[in-house]
Formats: sequence, structure tokens, C-alpha cells
Amino acid sequence: MAEQIYGQLLEKGIEVLYDDRDERPGVKFKDADLVGFPVQVVVGAKSLADGKVEVSLRRDRQKQLVPVMEAVPRVMELLGE
Repeated sequence: MAEQIYGQLLEKGIEVLYDDRDERPGVKFKDADLVGFPVQVVVGAKSLADGKVEVSLRRDRQKQLVPVMEAVPRVMELLGE
């Protein structure tokens, strides 16, 4: 699912970092914060089991669980596209 969302965002012209390193999630989140990405999409087994992914805006850190099919439109909305 992460690869599908990644591909859809690229098709929309959104610059994306797909972090598939073999690291703990906390390390990946910290690195993303250091780089300064404005929107974060987390595809995890727990939320994906419910057909959802986690989308958050860096500046307010409010996490939203959104249906998988709404992830790309939600990211674009948060970016003001």
C-alpha cells in the first residue's frame, strides 16, 4: 500500500521521500522531522488492517486516520495543492 500511495503522489507532482530503511519507526520519524517534511503518511499494519493510514501535518502534529483511498487527496489538501 505504501508503494501505491508513493506512486500516486509522484504522479500528482508531489515530492516524496519513501523511507523503507530497516530501522525502528522512532528513528525514521526523528529523521523526517530533522529534514522538515510538512506532511507525513504512515502506513502501519495496525491501521492498515482497518483500511486506513495515518496522515499528519508536521506543524501541529495532529494525526488523522484516513481511509486508504483518501490518503492522496488528504495530503494534497494539507499541502494546499
